[in-house]
Amino acid sequence: MILRPLITQTIRVLTKQTSSSALPQRNLSLFPSSSSRPNQNRIFTPIRTQDELHTLTMLSAADNRPLITFWSANWCRTCQTLKPLVQELVEEEGVGESEGGLGWVVVEIDAVGMGDGGVRFGISSLPTLLAFSRQEPQNETKVTDSKKMKDRVFLREWLEAMKGLCAKENIRVS
Repeated sequence: MILRPLITQTIRVLTKQTSSSALPQRNLSLFPSSSSRPNQNRIFTPIRTQDELHTLTMLSAADNRPLITFWSANWCRTCQTLKPLVQELVEEEGVGESEGGLGWVVVEIDAVGMGDGGVRFGISSLPTLLAFSRQEPQNETKVTDSKKMKDRVFLREWLEAMKGLCAKENIRVS
């Protein structure tokens, strides 16, 4: 757990106004607490290297939100069919936001920069949904069954449950 100092600083933000009225002041926190952060899901652009994946797992760990990775390849037709379904739940419907928010990214496993990334994280079939919590892959919750990924109710429940990973809740998905 990262402890943040409780230092705040009031900054006067001056804005140009056409009238001669008093200038507004806004209080901004120099070190915002996690409670002041919105619980919105964070959608990242698809990644193509292991360094990018490492960076996103660090960002998600710092935000105390799980990173949901959708492992895909350009040649995988099932991946191309399921990716918009899962992304719609995260991006447009906001699944997971009521629990504090999720990170979402597509990992393009066939990119040259991924190297042995799939082997490193135990990706044995495509598509695969894999959550990371505190930079650790949660292999026990990995979803590889494309039939389950087509089921919106299952996906919604799985995505909502992933936020519990940061709260040390254990779930199992086969």
